[in-house]
Amino acid sequence: MIPKTFKEVIDLGNGKTISLETGKLAKQAHGSVVVRMGDAMLLCTVVSSHKPSTMDFFPLTVDYREKFAAAGKYPGGFLKREARPSNDEILVMRLVDRALRPLFPSDYRYETQVMIQLMSHDENVMPDALAGLAASTAIQLSDIPFEYPISETRVARINGEFVINPSRAEIEEADLDMIVGASEDSVSMVEGEMDEVSEEEMTEAIKFAHEAIKIQCQAQRRLAEAVGKKETRAYETTGKDEELEAKILDAAYQKCYDIAKESLGKHERTEKFGEIKEEIKGLFTEEELEEYGKLVGKYFDSAQKKAVRDLTLKEKVRLDGRQLDEIRPIWCETDYLPSTHGSSIFTRGETQALATVTLGTSREANMIDTPTNSGEETFYLHYNFPPFCTGEAYPIRGTSRREIGHGNLAQRALKGMIPEDCPYTVRVVSEVLESNGSSSMATVCSGTMALMDAGIQLKQPVSGIAMGLITDGEDYAVLSDILGDEDHLGDMDFKVTGTENGITACQMDIKVKGLSHEILINALKQAREGRLHILNKLTETIAQPNADVKAHAPKIITRTIPGDYIGALIGPGGKNIQELQKASETTIVINEVDEQGVVEILGTSQEGIDMVLQKLDAMLFKPEKGSVYEVKVIKILDFGAVVEYVEAPGNEVLLHISELAWERTNNVTDIVNLGDIIDVKYFGVDPRTRKEKVSRKALIQKPENFKKPERKNDNKK
Repeated sequence: MIPKTFKEVIDLGNGKTISLETGKLAKQAHGSVVVRMGDAMLLCTVVSSHKPSTMDFFPLTVDYREKFAAAGKYPGGFLKREARPSNDEILVMRLVDRALRPLFPSDYRYETQVMIQLMSHDENVMPDALAGLAASTAIQLSDIPFEYPISETRVARINGEFVINPSRAEIEEADLDMIVGASEDSVSMVEGEMDEVSEEEMTEAIKFAHEAIKIQCQAQRRLAEAVGKKETRAYETTGKDEELEAKILDAAYQKCYDIAKESLGKHERTEKFGEIKEEIKGLFTEEELEEYGKLVGKYFDSAQKKAVRDLTLKEKVRLDGRQLDEIRPIWCETDYLPSTHGSSIFTRGETQALATVTLGTSREANMIDTPTNSGEETFYLHYNFPPFCTGEAYPIRGTSRREIGHGNLAQRALKGMIPEDCPYTVRVVSEVLESNGSSSMATVCSGTMALMDAGIQLKQPVSGIAMGLITDGEDYAVLSDILGDEDHLGDMDFKVTGTENGITACQMDIKVKGLSHEILINALKQAREGRLHILNKLTETIAQPNADVKAHAPKIITRTIPGDYIGALIGPGGKNIQELQKASETTIVINEVDEQGVVEILGTSQEGIDMVLQKLDAMLFKPEKGSVYEVKVIKILDFGAVVEYVEAPGNEVLLHISELAWERTNNVTDIVNLGDIIDVKYFGVDPRTRKEKVSRKALIQKPENFKKPERKNDNKK
């Protein structure tokens, strides 16, 4: 017997709906829901342990997986089984985690796992736009403590109109594509890419998405009420001691305030704060520390945070002594690495990124094969964040989710500025060498300069900046180019990239409720001023892209040939193309597009590239009837000479002995010899022999009183 189910339907307009259904699947989970849009179906479950964790942070895991069976596909590779998550799946996990994590109680320490699975795919539905809605709904159907429902939705602008949850095909036509996370009251997360849009246009898109999210949050409430809203579970806390908290605040606040005001460097400031913390611990006996040790550390951190925030709000002074809108000192350098195809260093304060560019053919494109997306990227960016960049030592176990997320943000910031006719596959790698502030924005800046150094003709250079916000509900301070500490203690962290014309990408995490659009637009405008300041530093270092690639970098030429000629160029078993690559010292890649062969020739030597081009020209050469051509004698036969066109080596034709001269010719060598270069006239295909006909004698004046030689009698019948 099929169990009773409960369902809510959300109308998105334009014939699009989303349904939320519970009661049929995964009933042993603490909360479960099936979210459906079109034929796309996501199953989301949430489970939270009833035993507290020993960790001093909230152990939340958000997992998103796309099943290949959902799209009627097999997993690629040798093992036909889903394994580690793809980059796309990890990016969705990050999107959902960032929206959910702040809404669990700050003292909740129970291991919690949110699992979202794509069970059925619809090519007209982007499942990442439904993942946040699914996660929040599953939590609403559970007894897990959570502040209020949220949702995430995609908004795109297509032909000047905002659209909620567009298809992948529609996104191709959009000049703005964002995922917005919010509750009914306030926006909490924004991430997206744009085609140089203004701050006002971006804000309007956020407003539009928020209106759709309000409806989705209300649907979650209705579904939970229909099922029977569960009473929120009771849980153990670490306890609270208001007297102890007041004692530590009194003892530490002013000292932390004074240190924050000294405008010290990161390490010196950390050391002095550490000394104050030890002094505070000295106020307690060993027995008291044994009992209250964790609370002492927690309350000291709160006192330190309050002191730094108050300093910024009251005196408009920051930890390192800068003004609110002041950017740290910047220095840049290009062409630093002699063997790379392009390189640059970008250093801003205590943050440094070294970027490299590598140029290749379409063979080096990044192949994408997931249940929901197949294709390739001819521009991609990788970001590395080693432990030494923050003065730490810890084991490296593969690429972290953070590295994937930050690299993707920088890639989206730059990819729109790569010209459509760029013949190369371009890979940018950012090595973060120092970090105290936004290394992803440093990656955008170093990546821009490295691309220009490599000779990639960017449409516009791109810069990026990380902004912060501190507010007490009445007053607020927007901080440009935030430090790592300011990111930790602030109420909003948002990163904005763009050209002088507008925004190309953004990533925002907003920690305060009810942030006004006025504050948001002011923060974006201050970010624009900072972006342009940084952009000016980049263009002072390299004003425009180098006119050509470096001497040691490969040059690429693209040529199109008829599809019928592809086989001839490749040769039996690849013999022809392999010999040509070896002789010319080039790499030749052939792709068949629309029944045409697109030939990519990559090499460092222009002579080698020219050799391949000559081969192509010769292969495609077609003489015109009635035209005169210069030919070279390459073989002598009894009945004529084999000649090749000088302008198309390899293209051969027989010059018959009867076409050498008007007079009777007994021996070919009486007229021409090997290596001779002569002129011939092309007559097309001879209808009698059905072979191409050329003539030397047609270019020679016919002798006076010329008598056509008599043909020998042939007695054979």
